[in-house]
Parts: sequence; structure tokens; C-alpha cells
Amino acid sequence: MALAGTLALSACGASNEADTDSAGTGGGELSGDLVGAGASSQQAAMQGWQAGFTDVEPGVNLSYDPVGSGGGREQFLAGGTDFAGSDAALDDEELALAEERCGASGVFELPNYISPIAVVYNLEGVDELNLSPETLAGIFDQKITNWNDPAIAADNPDATLPDQGITPVNRSDESGTTENFVEYLAAAAGDAWPHEVSGDWPVSGGEAAQGTSGVVGAVEAGAGAIGYADLSQAGDLGVASIGVGEEFVAPSAETAAAVVENSEPLSGRGEYDFAIELNRDTTGSGEYPIVLVSYHVGCIEYEDQETADLVKAFMTYVVSEDGQQAAAEAAGSAPISDTLREQAQTAIDAITASA
Repeated sequence: MALAGTLALSACGASNEADTDSAGTGGGELSGDLVGAGASSQQAAMQGWQAGFTDVEPGVNLSYDPVGSGGGREQFLAGGTDFAGSDAALDDEELALAEERCGASGVFELPNYISPIAVVYNLEGVDELNLSPETLAGIFDQKITNWNDPAIAADNPDATLPDQGITPVNRSDESGTTENFVEYLAAAAGDAWPHEVSGDWPVSGGEAAQGTSGVVGAVEAGAGAIGYADLSQAGDLGVASIGVGEEFVAPSAETAAAVVENSEPLSGRGEYDFAIELNRDTTGSGEYPIVLVSYHVGCIEYEDQETADLVKAFMTYVVSEDGQQAAAEAAGSAPISDTLREQAQTAIDAITASA
């Protein structure tokens, strides 16, 4: 099926002998078509994963349409794709549809893509910046308007803060990055952030820019500007550390993966459904809570053995160290922890065919 905007990938499989054994196949033995659709946040990672598959399983054609999370879930639940990429877990209504699609064995939801969202700033002479959740909320709600405000000074007692206006920059387009950033503020900042969670920026005024590149460009061009963007796109801008408990934590692959690993599973899910309630207001040491988590969603039981083998091999590679490193290099994502990898592998090993 050729779709506009579809990312066509060749090859699917495991990166090494151990991985291919767990998938039940050897390198180069698979053939057929594997079709996915969903979150555009995973598009660059898919390009990275492609490189790891090409030499191993040249007989498999993998296509991924970055139509968006909602569209990907809809196509998967309707039986139009073999798996979906989604920046949100399935809701109760979707879980019921998933049982119709996949049968009593249910679905897997694996948090395979983790991307730290950095608070980036352009402030001459300030190489390190700490921001508590309440201070960060005040800045983006335009209640704190100058860099030498007492709230910022309290977070940074050793810094020399200029008497300079703050220009907060937000996304002008609806985005998962915005939704995750706002979700963090709503959970961690309390009354300092009175707005509802949405992919559309909720505060009028300030400066708006299209896409991640637009936000980064606006912050780079504006002295005193501050914004939010994928860590991989921060470039030479300052990156703030965020207040977590009694410390300030900088975004990194390790700190982003840590908050995911230590978040609670959503209740009422199947045995191999590892959707989580992200612990945005964590006080855990070394955990960075402003992250975007994107899932891979698929069936535990497929109608035919070929599809089961292809999904199994693909997911095995995705969660492998090689697969996660390929995504990190291509998309700046944070590799999942060994604990998350082992958890995901239990679901992957359970994938089977009904016939």
C-alpha cells in the first residue's frame, strides 16, 4: 500500500544471533510485508532502525506512515496495519476495539521511544540555569517577566542574572511536544499552572513558532528568550536543569529513561501491556520528568504465522541495544533501560499466530 508521506523501509529483523534466536528466525530467512503507521515523532527513529535491518533481512519490506498517533491507532484497530506508533496509550474505548482486532490475547503496548524535552534559553553570561516547576510555570504563563525576578534568583543563588526581559517561545502548531510539556507543568507546578492539558499552547501572547526548528530558531535569535524543544535539537543554546525533589536534574538519556522505568503501569491492562502513568511530579533522584514517551502497539496473537514472525523480529530489534542506539543516533532519543528492555522482551516472546 503506497501512501503519501509513507516512510518505506527495507528489512526487518534482529541485529545479532541472540536477537534472531529470540524472534524464532535466523538472519535473512524472513520475507514479506510489514506495515505500520502512527506517531511522526518516531519517523527519524524509523530511519535509524532501517539501517540495522537492511543487511539482516533484505527480503522484508517494512513501511511506516507517520500519519500521527491518532491516525496510527485508528488504522491498527481497524486492521489496516500490523502495528502502530503512538505518543499516547490506548484509552478504554480503544482497548475494547483492540480485543476485537487481536482477540482474547490482547495487545502489547511497549514504551520503546523516549525523548527528553529540554527547556532551552538564550541568556548571555548564564551558562547554568536551574528552574523549579513553579518558576518554570510562572515564566511560561507570563507571570514572571524578568530574568532577575526573585523566584529565578532563589533557584540560582550563585548566578548573576541580568535585568532583562524574558521572551517565552511556544509552538504555534498542535504538537505532542507541547502536550507533554504542558502535562508536566500541570502535574508538577500545582496552582502555578492553571491551564488544561492540550497539544495546543494555552497561553495567549508571547512568541510562537512553527515546529521544533522554529522554536529553536526563535530562541537563538532572541536575547532573553526561552522555549522547549527536543534535547537533540538544542544545539548551542543553554539547557536548564529542572527541580526534582531536593535537586535540579538536567535532561539526558539516562535521566529520561529513569523516570519512565520508575513510573507506575496503567491499571486494568493485559499481561503484556506496559503502558505507564508517567510520574511527572517525581521526587526521585536522577529522574528527568519532561519527556515524550511513544509506544509501539500490536497484537499478541496474529492471524498468520508470517505476520507474527515479522512483528516479533522487528520489535526484538527495536528494543535491542543496537536498535535503541540506532534510534538515538538518528533521532536523539534516549535508549531504554535494561529493565524496560527485559520487560518488553517478555511481550515480544509471547507473540504468536492463531492459525
